[in-house]
Amino acid sequence: MKRAIAATALAGLSLGVHAADTIRIGFMSTLSGPSAALGIDIRDAFDLVVKRNGGKLGGVPVETIVVDDQQNADTGKQLAARLIKKDRVDVVTGIVFTNVMLAVAPSILENKTFLVSANAGPTAFSGEGCNPYFYAVSWQNDAVHEAAGKFAQDKGYKSAVLLAPNYPAGKDALVGFKRFYKGVVIDEIYTKLGQLDFAAELAQVRAAKPAAVYIFQPGGMGVNFIKQFNAAGLQKQMALVGPGFSADEDIIKAVGEPMVGMFNTSQWAYDLGNAPNRQFVAEFQKAYGRLPTMYASQGYDTAQLLDAAIRDVKGKVDDKAAFGKALNAANFKSVRGDFKFNVNHFPIQPYYLRQIWKDANGRITNKLVGTVLPSHGDAYASACKMSGW
Repeated sequence: MKRAIAATALAGLSLGVHAADTIRIGFMSTLSGPSAALGIDIRDAFDLVVKRNGGKLGGVPVETIVVDDQQNADTGKQLAARLIKKDRVDVVTGIVFTNVMLAVAPSILENKTFLVSANAGPTAFSGEGCNPYFYAVSWQNDAVHEAAGKFAQDKGYKSAVLLAPNYPAGKDALVGFKRFYKGVVIDEIYTKLGQLDFAAELAQVRAAKPAAVYIFQPGGMGVNFIKQFNAAGLQKQMALVGPGFSADEDIIKAVGEPMVGMFNTSQWAYDLGNAPNRQFVAEFQKAYGRLPTMYASQGYDTAQLLDAAIRDVKGKVDDKAAFGKALNAANFKSVRGDFKFNVNHFPIQPYYLRQIWKDANGRITNKLVGTVLPSHGDAYASACKMSGW
């Protein structure tokens, strides 16, 4: 009898990898406060794919556990611990802000849980700190700003003042911009994360008299900055340039006409002509009654990536090596056009130039102008010595 029990126990241990009955996804995002629109767009677009697939990804039922990090690193750490220890999720995704990402990533990655970023792309994980369990579907933090720097250089702006929030992504932003911009940087101004009053900074900008002002101010920060920039009459004295985060549909909706003419760079535009993007934009507008943002495009592609990888491993997500290889293969059609992962699990992709205009129907929105960087990786990938998948 003892031998039979022992044999049964060993048989149970040797079952190996099996297909999951339900895949549990921890969706942590910023869903409240001035920047809630960013996390909501990522969540809504992610849900669009799951709902279209009948509550499944890769043919397997999905349980999405949604939590609000409130743009707070300490809150994020507590939620990450719960998702890993209590909820035992297979994947964590949805994180918007880099300060939250840097706080929660160590515990998630040490647990060998896959962390698939739908937005934040920290430098810390793109070079020597790259990790086989970390994937960024969005971009590396510097890259969108590199495209903006190249545009500003090509446009011939001789001088610039740069503004960004004082946190890791803000610092990455200005490093990226300066990597391609060779004009005179008169000043770099770091604002508080979540700041909504920019009177002091705008006085500095006015005194500096640059040819252009480059801002990375996502969400409510961008809304307030641009409103105050225009109220101060500075749009008549200098060009305002930003990444897509600071000139996206959510900000246009809040600011309106004063944004017409502003250039911005993004890895996506809603008027890209490829079939997957046309389908995404139509589905999103029908479901939610608004144009999608670049954040929404990233949430949608994150769900598509997971859908493809889960399908490719036939639901066997506990086979970490196989699932990692399937994620790395990126076997899906991205809404942004060409997409593949670099050696550090950050994208190689095009970066586009957009300009805000008033269309034939009187709607103020972005339009695609051209391509700034056609197939662009990041500056840190060569330092990644990751082995395995």
